[in-house]
This record gives sequence, structure tokens and C-alpha cells, in this order.
Amino acid sequence: MKIYTKTGDAGTTALFGGTRVPKHHARIESYGTVDELNSNIGMIRSQEIDDHSKGILIQIQNKLFTVGSTLATSPDKAILRSGKERLKIEKINEQHIALLEQEMDAMNEVLPDLTHFILPGGNTAVSYCHIARTICRRAERRVTLLNEAEPIDPAVIKYLNRLSDYLFVLARKLSQDLNAEEIQWLPEKFD
Repeated sequence: MKIYTKTGDAGTTALFGGTRVPKHHARIESYGTVDELNSNIGMIRSQEIDDHSKGILIQIQNKLFTVGSTLATSPDKAILRSGKERLKIEKINEQHIALLEQEMDAMNEVLPDLTHFILPGGNTAVSYCHIARTICRRAERRVTLLNEAEPIDPAVIKYLNRLSDYLFVLARKLSQDLNAEEIQWLPEKFD
């Protein structure tokens, strides 16, 4: 299979189901940002971090492919003439969201209370978490914008929202595991 098809040379691309849209379409921006997020999570996973976190990150990366596939499917082509769904993959559901929540709860059990904003950084792995977190927030903004024009499965939006929280808590947990300093943001006061 060749990687290049030349079908996008005029600035359009095909959604799953065949609908062609401009490459700057809100749907493309949405799943493109999710793809960018997935790649950045791969950078976190490639660091010297604990095996449990690596395993969870692999699960997340797999779910992000599900999110991307969902977003890449035009709503008017999601259901086949037979009445079956075009995508034959498990959708994002409450169990996937609950896993993120359970992981955050477990990490928070061993972390000090958060009393201030934290400056991103302190260690490469921690920094990658913060970069992924901000990309996740951008993906969420892109998907909610798309949702205004074309309804999106609410579980996708909820998953992205929870994932950005997870990445923040993971950054804090990795700071602790890797003995990286968490620097609090203390705003300067005016007289």
C-alpha cells in the first residue's frame, strides 16, 4: 500500500465514508489535534516512567484512535443502508472515562494537596505531560466547536475533558516519582 494517494493535492481530504471536505474543515482540525495529542502522549510513554503509567498511556493512545475514527466519520455516513454503524469499533463510553477518574484518584492519594497553580516543567517527562495537557485542551475546544455545527457523541467531549485532567495529575505524580521540583505560581502583588 502506498502512503501517498495524491487525492489531497487540491486541498481536500476524505472522511470515513467518502465525503470530501477541505483540509481546514472543523472536523479535520478536531481529529488532527487528537492525532497530535496521541503523538505527544507517545513522547511521555517513551520516557523513563513507571510501567503502570506506561500501560495506562497505551490504553489512552488506543482510545484516542477511537476518538479520531469517530471524529473522522461524517454524521450522514455513520449509519449504513443496512442500519448498521459504519464504524465497527467500541465507542468511547463511561468505563473509559471512569478509568481516567480512578487513575487520578489513586495518584491524588499520594500527592500533596494542590494549593496554587504550578509552573509547567521540572523534568522532561513532566514537561511532556504539560504539553500533552494543553494539546488535549485544544482538542477539546476544537471538538466542542465542531459540536456546535454537527453533533458529536457527548462521551468524546467528556473523555477529552477528563483526559486533560488526568495528564495534569500525571505530571504532578511524575514530578514526585522523579524528584522534580514543583514550582508554585505566586502572583506578584501590587502595592
